[in-house]
Amino acid sequence: VLDRPPSPEHKRGANSTRSPGNSFMSYRAVKGMNDILPDEVARWHALERAFRETAELHGYAEIRTPVVEGTELFVRSIGEATDVVEKEMYTFSRHSESLTLRPEGTAGAARAYVEHKTHAKEPVSRWYYLGPMFRAERPQRGRYRQFYQAGCEIFGDPGPACDAEMIDMLVGMFRRLGIPDVVASVGSIGGAATRERYRETLRAFLQPKAGELSEHARTRLEQNPLRILDSKDPKDQAACQGAPNILEVLDDADRAHWDALRAHLDALGTPYVVDPLLVRGLDYYTRTLFELKSSAGELGAQNTLCGGGRYDDMIRELGGPAVPAIGFAMGLERILLALGPMELPKRPPCSVAPLGARAVSKALELGRALRDAGVTADVDGRGNSLKSMLRRADGLGARYCIVIGDAELDRGVVQLKDLAGHSQEELPLGDVVARVAHSGGAA
Repeated sequence: VLDRPPSPEHKRGANSTRSPGNSFMSYRAVKGMNDILPDEVARWHALERAFRETAELHGYAEIRTPVVEGTELFVRSIGEATDVVEKEMYTFSRHSESLTLRPEGTAGAARAYVEHKTHAKEPVSRWYYLGPMFRAERPQRGRYRQFYQAGCEIFGDPGPACDAEMIDMLVGMFRRLGIPDVVASVGSIGGAATRERYRETLRAFLQPKAGELSEHARTRLEQNPLRILDSKDPKDQAACQGAPNILEVLDDADRAHWDALRAHLDALGTPYVVDPLLVRGLDYYTRTLFELKSSAGELGAQNTLCGGGRYDDMIRELGGPAVPAIGFAMGLERILLALGPMELPKRPPCSVAPLGARAVSKALELGRALRDAGVTADVDGRGNSLKSMLRRADGLGARYCIVIGDAELDRGVVQLKDLAGHSQEELPLGDVVARVAHSGGAA
């Protein structure tokens, strides 16, 4: 049975409008999901390149996981009582399955690690990823419904040495990108026993203040009081002032891990501050937690660049062996806001301007030869005037424009215009590619 075609009203939806005075529809991107146009993409490439180079220098290899996963994966790994699972996931049913657009990258990487039995192939795995994530939250500057994340995961190393190295790696990368005043906030949420003990202590502290909490926090009080520490509501933040310090209730093993983490960071000279109320928004964390912050660029009050921590129980809870893990994620839009304007190197293209129908085929051959030599080449085959083609070459930022017409074809030459140097010379057709390539036009 074929599905019934959608009605015109359904097709139009909330992201299309009818232009006044005509029958054409005007379509817009879905709210919170943005186009990234070619003149913006160069900044993205620079950031992605810096991340890849940093990750690979530290021994991470790229993994690519599906954008869609089974819903239960996120419920199980992130936590049923988290804002992400309760309010922010894009979930739909298809082929009798509940499916969700991934809201973060760690769960998919952990699922792949378990499914492919990676633990049996190598004792420690270091993976990184880049890609789009989806959360149905209120769009605001630097936070969108489709956003791009880069992150790293380490499976099989219990830390705390790799914890410190990961934090130091991020501080170094942001410094090299030119983001000043980067400081790591670090804390520990302990293991299961510590966390349960602290949960009861925190609940006892907050219960007398229940009337002062937001409605959302009151629902968290019995089920998951640690989430209240992560609330952005001013009422909840005020109620949490003076809350018990989890670092004071760490058991001996958690304390040893915490002390060693700080000792490693001190030895590396990594700038950090201790934040005993650091919780993060996901339930899977254990022991080490961290966020990197900066006042740079256009981040405003929400000055977190990235965050992460250990999740030593997730692999076992997803059906694998008891393998410890740590990871982080950073939203690329937020990093770009912190970076502000960037000076990006441009590789000036070479424009080929054919004059007349006979010259177009030769210009196409010349364009291919230039590209084979590593020169970015644009062939203007529109049949416009020389003045128009020179104007376009200048608009492209071209250093050279190669002009070829009937007279040049007959004599086997071209006119090479140096647009940067405001000069022109005649060259044999067979020499022009080498000349442009050797003059700095090649990649």
